[in-house]
Amino acid sequence: MASGKILVVDDEYAIRDMLRMALEIADFDCIETDNISDAHSLVVDERPDLVLLDWMLPGGSGIELLRRLKRSEATRAIPVIMLTAKSAEDNVIQGLEVGADDYLTKPFAPRELVARIKALLRRSQGMEDNQRLAFEELLLDADGRRVYLADKPISMGPTEYNLLYFFMTHPERAYSRSQLLDHVWGANVYVEERTVDVHIRRLRKALQSHGKDYSGLIQTVRGTGYRFSVRGLEDH
Repeated sequence: MASGKILVVDDEYAIRDMLRMALEIADFDCIETDNISDAHSLVVDERPDLVLLDWMLPGGSGIELLRRLKRSEATRAIPVIMLTAKSAEDNVIQGLEVGADDYLTKPFAPRELVARIKALLRRSQGMEDNQRLAFEELLLDADGRRVYLADKPISMGPTEYNLLYFFMTHPERAYSRSQLLDHVWGANVYVEERTVDVHIRRLRKALQSHGKDYSGLIQTVRGTGYRFSVRGLEDH
């Protein structure tokens, strides 16, 4: 049984061929395309478990497709890893802020890519906890992997969900960015620490929904990192 279905979107045949071989060796099903239009159709029709999306594509940027996927309720939760030859920090941050869950800068080792994919799928497909966590009007349903604010569902990506789950199960303690990476991303996966800041911003934005502002629950601890604190709402 395959480990999951991965959509590869890259206009270079040699890159797609390398990715397909690496994914098939790792027991993933692989579908592929070289353009944005076909990529969106494949996401809708095939419902891949994860998308590997090149930054530069014919007819537009992979960022355009990423924005389209994240705007739709039907495709928003599908994890996306950006593949980019651009190493400038603003390009990486732009992809994360639009909604990418991770990124890799070319050239990269296939083994690292597979490790990133497996870690992201673990984050997106499940914490094996049967419980509901609540604070005032914020509710996290671990069974359904849903979050509610004022009895209405709020949308967030798998990484933001797992950050919130970790925070709600470990309240009132400050964690460094490195510790959050180990607990949420996985100790064997290399992700730069600035990635944590981007996902914290996205989590805080998600917690501002339905006329409520619970973003203050996620506190910045100067010189350390972040903390989930019920006292955050009192000061917010």
